[in-house]
Amino acid sequence: MTHRVVFTPSGKRGEFAEGLSLLAAARELGVDLDSVCGGRGICGRCQVAIAEGDFAKHAIHSSADHVTPWGEVESRYASKRGPFPPGRRLGCQAGICGDLVIDVPPESQVHRQVVRKRAETHPIEIDPVVRLYYVEVAEPDMHEPASDFRRLQQALREQWGLAETSADLATLARLQKTLRAGQWKVTVAVRKGRDIVSVAPGFAERAFGVAIDVGSTTIAAHLTDLMSGEVVAACGAMNPQIRFGEDLMSRVSYVMMNPGGDKALTRTVREAMDALIGEAAREAGVARDEILEVTLVGNPIMHHLVLGLDPTELGGAPFALALDAAYEGRARDLGLDVAPGAFVYALPCIAGHVGADAAGVVLAEGPHLKDELTLLVDVGTNAEIVFGNRERLLACSSPTGPAFEGAQISCGQRAAPGAIERVRIDRATLEPKFKVIGCDLWSNELGFAAATANIGVTGVCGSGIIEAIAEMFLAGIVSEDGVIDGELAARTKRIEAVGRTFAYVLHEGAPRLLIYQTDVRAIQLAKAALYAGAKLLMERAGVKPERVTLAGAFGSHIDPLYAMTLGLIPDCDLSKVASAGNAA
Repeated sequence: MTHRVVFTPSGKRGEFAEGLSLLAAARELGVDLDSVCGGRGICGRCQVAIAEGDFAKHAIHSSADHVTPWGEVESRYASKRGPFPPGRRLGCQAGICGDLVIDVPPESQVHRQVVRKRAETHPIEIDPVVRLYYVEVAEPDMHEPASDFRRLQQALREQWGLAETSADLATLARLQKTLRAGQWKVTVAVRKGRDIVSVAPGFAERAFGVAIDVGSTTIAAHLTDLMSGEVVAACGAMNPQIRFGEDLMSRVSYVMMNPGGDKALTRTVREAMDALIGEAAREAGVARDEILEVTLVGNPIMHHLVLGLDPTELGGAPFALALDAAYEGRARDLGLDVAPGAFVYALPCIAGHVGADAAGVVLAEGPHLKDELTLLVDVGTNAEIVFGNRERLLACSSPTGPAFEGAQISCGQRAAPGAIERVRIDRATLEPKFKVIGCDLWSNELGFAAATANIGVTGVCGSGIIEAIAEMFLAGIVSEDGVIDGELAARTKRIEAVGRTFAYVLHEGAPRLLIYQTDVRAIQLAKAALYAGAKLLMERAGVKPERVTLAGAFGSHIDPLYAMTLGLIPDCDLSKVASAGNAA
């Protein structure tokens, strides 16, 4: 008997015999799952999370009882190392006995993700919503029975002219100890001249905010100095919701088919956001209490799930939003461990599937301030496209799917050390050469093998897939219709028959990497969705773009030449095609 197993976030899947361990299944598929103890249950690095519920896209019902029960090895490991996180099992000990969707968490992956979402510098006026005020507060007096908070309010009014200030219970709970620790001299963080979000003893001059882009596949966090506007740390991670569905509609479907599914998706993404905040804070040497403001963007479904709103209505026409205005609330209500009274601000959504991320791109790039007709394309699993100038702007979203970020591709992976990111194919011999993340040498250069000995050649990331297929087209391996030419097998061993179709061998070795006909089709579908969105806006406006700006994790690293070769973007002067980083 065999069972279907899907591994996320890679999207790799297969049929496996009953009783086979999840670690063995992962190795058969080339899934990035760590293990250093040889499957003896000692290292604990092969931990996986078993998804629960019905997954319509995969036609799978996954459950914790679809793996073998806990055994002595896992019990011994838990007794020595502490309990497992909820839903976790050791991949080397859990045997398959039913259909499964398995999530490989970041800490169980061999190759750490390379952050592709970095903030770009744009000329902006620094006017933070939270400001710091140093005050000297009058000490308690038996003859003046005013509370500590009233005297703090009085100090802010007299010394800074802040007439009306308030604080919530989380801030008030720390107030008295802080005042006495600072010997009645404290620094108060006030939002919009009204809400006290934090009180620190003595003089403090550091204040930070964190901006979070909640993408369908990738979440990015940028820790920013509120005084200077400098991004002091940036980090990213795969969105763990991907185990509930690779695309947005699959996640909405999960919510509709599994009672409480929306709460599971909300909890998962909030935990990931909080972990990223912690990672960014550690990288910059910043205490979580110094983070005074959180701003977030995302497409409408991500926006709703982060805020705890049911996204079901967005699963069908007329795609009604629960909220399209900006949202402000306490960050702790979203489970974010920052300053006790810190707020979270979510940018407004524009329409049913044009979200806060599109609003962020417009604010960052300012097409509404220019005469030049600009096409802004935030490339991701759900692409946001904006077209226009100061006269008017048009926007739409495009369900490109996760192929551009390495998922749904046979040899695809996220951007990590060892992933192929650049490809060139000799037009005469059809021999390839490539570069991998973590090495500056081309694969045909002397020293490449030694330079990649530790990281290896592990797969192909989004930009590598685009370049590989574009080069295959330019070399004549792929036709205009996207068909791999099998007749070329007579010229080169790089073309192999696979059933009724053919594949191109990109890398010989371990692992052996091939570009299959199905991979070409996946990119065709993704690029067609993206181009259709851009074409729709151009037809509606009746004009063509004078400039094209690519944004997002993938858009920041794709070569404009290859983007145009494949028809990802409309024809335009290449000198007018630029990258905007993570504009959202």
